[in-house]
Amino acid sequence: MKSDRPSHTHPLLFSGADWDFDTIRRIYETVEQAARDELGLDTYPNQIEVITTEQMLDAYSSTGMPQLYKHWSFGKQFAHHELVYRKGMRGLAYELVINSNPCISYVMEENTAMMQTLVIAHAAFGHNHFFKNNYLFRQWTDAEGIRDYLEFAKGYVAACEERYGQAAVEQLIDAAHSLMNQGVHRYPRRQRLDLKAEEQREAERHAYQERLYNDLWRTVPTGTQQASRQSEDRRRALLELPEENILYFLEKTAPKLAPWQREILRIVRHVAQYFYPQSQTKVMNEGCATYCHYRIMTRLHKQGSINDGAFLEFLQSHTNVVAQPTFDTPYYNGINPYALGFAMMEDIARICNDPSDEDREWFPDIAGKGDADNVLKHIWANYRDESFIAQFLSPRLIREWRIFHVADDASKNALEIAAIHDERGYRRIRRALARQYDIAWQQADIQVVDVDLAGDRHLILQHEVINGILLTEGDTTQVLQNLASLWGYNVILREVDPATGKVLKEHVARATPAIAA
Repeated sequence: MKSDRPSHTHPLLFSGADWDFDTIRRIYETVEQAARDELGLDTYPNQIEVITTEQMLDAYSSTGMPQLYKHWSFGKQFAHHELVYRKGMRGLAYELVINSNPCISYVMEENTAMMQTLVIAHAAFGHNHFFKNNYLFRQWTDAEGIRDYLEFAKGYVAACEERYGQAAVEQLIDAAHSLMNQGVHRYPRRQRLDLKAEEQREAERHAYQERLYNDLWRTVPTGTQQASRQSEDRRRALLELPEENILYFLEKTAPKLAPWQREILRIVRHVAQYFYPQSQTKVMNEGCATYCHYRIMTRLHKQGSINDGAFLEFLQSHTNVVAQPTFDTPYYNGINPYALGFAMMEDIARICNDPSDEDREWFPDIAGKGDADNVLKHIWANYRDESFIAQFLSPRLIREWRIFHVADDASKNALEIAAIHDERGYRRIRRALARQYDIAWQQADIQVVDVDLAGDRHLILQHEVINGILLTEGDTTQVLQNLASLWGYNVILREVDPATGKVLKEHVARATPAIAA
């Protein structure tokens, strides 16, 4: 009979909670060997940075990017995080990791030796492998150039503050930040992003913008109706309308923005694009890192690198991370991505190695295949949350998690249980849960559709309404006002039923001289 007791083939990495930098080095080397031997992970080179609590709070406040440009809102976030942390209302994350090459993992100096081991296994190898191999990160982010670009952006914003005044720059960034969710390209581009060359291309880009700007505003229609129509077609072709990336559209064509303002819009847009893959892979990314750290820490215990006390400490932290509160507990806050991701990874490994008849029917391509690690690595590389759940959430896991589908139709007086645990219900539940992670359902579909150059130059946008859900009045008014300030003229946003084309609501923002060039 095979024993699960530690074989003690390796020296103990540490005893007790204390550590020094030599201990960190030995921990890293041992975890790296386990990650290669146990899972065969493919990662960027690692850079481990030990930081204080204050530095972790600072990193939190700048959206997890310590090298990001300065902005007052980051200071506000710092004050909030520090308050809740000091009062004991919330703990800090044990780690922070940046998708770059080399991959930077920040660990806190207050961590115990076991926690440093866990963080290195989780971030430096689990997240790192996911960053390097998932198709969304490969397609939309530039791990090679992000650090250079952030340095460039930080210096550029600081130089603009020195030259044009801090208030003017903050005002511009405030407006741009409010449009970040509408500042990403959602469809693949022809060429990979090359952020290292941004500074060198800046002059050429500005020259092109000036040519486009002059050509655009010469197309104001005059003369016959046919000439006007031709001019309109040419204008729309030049503007490449419709355009879903509103920050990109403003950067290229807003009539009143100065070159330095267009460059800052571009910086904000690149930052938004950097985070775009992360918003679509929260379950998979955390699930991958959690699954990897669990396998690595278990191996370290079995080979005798960590003792029973450290392994029990690890199990307590791991259990807390993957806990899923039930809907009726006071601290329920939706589905825990760590819990769902880890549960699905373990379930996939089970299906590969020890499938039931039900698994063979639902997952004929992987059931009983026996190569769970390579199946998981294929999934980590080629799926996002929505497609991952739609493809791999099993009936067994739906039963274990007691998931039901509750339909909440505003036109009806009562909630409806739309799917239960039967053959048809499993498929409905899986489809409904996957849709909650579909970016097309999470974010409003708003596009720039036209510009009235013949009249008062107002900008026209259209929101295609899904399920009759209109935009929130207060937020829409504020964001639209920011957009009007950047455009320099009035802005009209029409909310349209995509099935009938009927305008359900119209918002208008008047231009103000708020954004000064």
